[in-house]
Amino acid sequence: MASTSEHWNSVFSSTENSKLGWYEKDAAQTLRLLTHIPEWENSTIFLPGAGTSVLIEELLTRGAKLVLNDISAEALNQVRRRLGDRDKAVDWLCQDISRPFHKEIPDIDLWIDRAVLHFLTGEDDIKGYFGNIKSALKTGGHAIFAEFSRTGAPKCAGLTLHRYGVEELSARLGPSFRLISHFDHIYINPNGDPRPYIYTLYIREKPE
Repeated sequence: MASTSEHWNSVFSSTENSKLGWYEKDAAQTLRLLTHIPEWENSTIFLPGAGTSVLIEELLTRGAKLVLNDISAEALNQVRRRLGDRDKAVDWLCQDISRPFHKEIPDIDLWIDRAVLHFLTGEDDIKGYFGNIKSALKTGGHAIFAEFSRTGAPKCAGLTLHRYGVEELSARLGPSFRLISHFDHIYINPNGDPRPYIYTLYIREKPE
């Protein structure tokens, strides 16, 4: 099964948010890494595969500007309805994050990926994803990743995953990025099953 817009539209239209396999009641682990970034609340933040995450409101409430990306129009439409008038504070991008951006986006201060990258399994798709980070993220900007770790489950949402460790993430980002912090986290999904994640924070110190 492929990670397509049809697949994800079906997932988001047929499943309550609180029952999605990656659902979080709060964004505590991401916020833990944000404490390492001075004045992050003033940032323009890109969320690849934003889905219907509670992180969206958390960031907007703190004053950040958002670019929300998802391959699923259904997910983005649900968020639009949820935000109401606040949707005007968001730049919306509906596309496969492994493909070049199909419209101009603002310069990005902070890239936050929770449980998106690991759904890309083809080498060209993975390279395309990292190419987008390098084209969008400012020098001096930060990138947060929260992905299934090497010891995590091999599948999620019916799809095979590419699981990560710090070494591979660092290698794919390359020498222009420096690791600031990382930790392991056991996420308990809505079914009560433990899912090992790796959380990492990088700073981009120089252009390619």
